[in-house]
Amino acid sequence: MIDIDLLRNNPEVIREALAKRGEVLDIDEIIELDQKRRSMIVEADDLRSKRNKGSKELSSLKNKPKDLIISMRNLSQDIKKMEDGIRDVDNKLNNMMLKIPNIPQDKVPLGDDDSENVILHEYGDIVETSFSVKPHWEIGENLGIIDFKRAVKISGTRFFVLKGQGAMLQRALISWMLDLHIKEHGYEEIYVPNIVNTETAIGSGQLPKFSNNMYFDEEDDFWLIPTAEVPLTSMHKNEILKEEDLPINYVAHSLCFRREKVAAGRDSRGIKRVHQFDKIEMYKLVKQEDSDLELDLLLKHATEVCLRLEIPYRVIEICTGDLGFGSSRSYDIEMWAPGSQEWLEVSSCSNCMDFQSRRSSIKYRNSSKKSSSFVHTLNGSGLALPRVIIAILENYQREDGSIEIPKVLRPYTGFEQIS
Repeated sequence: MIDIDLLRNNPEVIREALAKRGEVLDIDEIIELDQKRRSMIVEADDLRSKRNKGSKELSSLKNKPKDLIISMRNLSQDIKKMEDGIRDVDNKLNNMMLKIPNIPQDKVPLGDDDSENVILHEYGDIVETSFSVKPHWEIGENLGIIDFKRAVKISGTRFFVLKGQGAMLQRALISWMLDLHIKEHGYEEIYVPNIVNTETAIGSGQLPKFSNNMYFDEEDDFWLIPTAEVPLTSMHKNEILKEEDLPINYVAHSLCFRREKVAAGRDSRGIKRVHQFDKIEMYKLVKQEDSDLELDLLLKHATEVCLRLEIPYRVIEICTGDLGFGSSRSYDIEMWAPGSQEWLEVSSCSNCMDFQSRRSSIKYRNSSKKSSSFVHTLNGSGLALPRVIIAILENYQREDGSIEIPKVLRPYTGFEQIS
């Protein structure tokens, strides 16, 4: 959430940020609501002051004048109406504030959409093979490790079943990535619920913006998470942390659920864009002055997975028009998939600064200033499945139709190839 003092004192910063993002919001209406709310609070305080004065006067009188009693009763009714009005304005103001996206950092490249994202680095050689590399949906079915027909029978389209060595490959990837981030990168493993309440979904920035992309159980007020970032944000909701305990680094494996609404024929084949998938999520709570360096570190930890799998990848800086709602700066990591002939996003690493911590009220005690400040939060996939599986099936494919297992995964799979 944006600092309301910034909106009051320098609304042009918000307007400029919205223009960079290509977003349209009525900032003047929000400012007017805030002014109305503050004037109503002053009026309510004046009424309470009059009531207190009248109560003292009434209590001092032996004979209670009827007109004073009626006046006091009317004051109480006016105060009740004013409090109800403040509550209504406050709710409307809060709902509008929740719709304002994060402010892009000045260093974020300007651009209208993903076509203006900036490719920073490419690693690894895209090898030309002597045979035609099959896309993952074809080789997966040929090897009997991906079953689309039975997934449709069970759930419908945009679901898949992994079988045998396919399921074992996914499990190996999850275990290896967790071990890498825990043992070498210093993260603490967290197991989180896959279901959260509305307050938690608001705290991470998913609601109200992305309500149409999430699965919702209205009866129990439960949302299926689109990423472990959502529950991880609320781990320290309404807490004041110790400065010496920062940074806090969490890593979690979770299921992710998303209502994909892709046009027919686009990304409709295979396991690239599905309603349910697994992901390793890295999450950081850090001091404000450290968040830029922590973003670089987060990106390094994510790319390390690509390096050790020895799969070609590239790093892209996201422009203002393509920046995520809660992010102030983001990088995407994409792996090359030769069978599909495309780059696949396997991670997005973002610095949300104090956007989520304001929504969730997460602060830390600043020892030098002897005051509390909002933490900065960062998140990044480390990495997302099943796109890593796609990259493995298509980059490690052999002419005879078998799949070689990357060396780092062999101690986890217990086999060296799928054939």
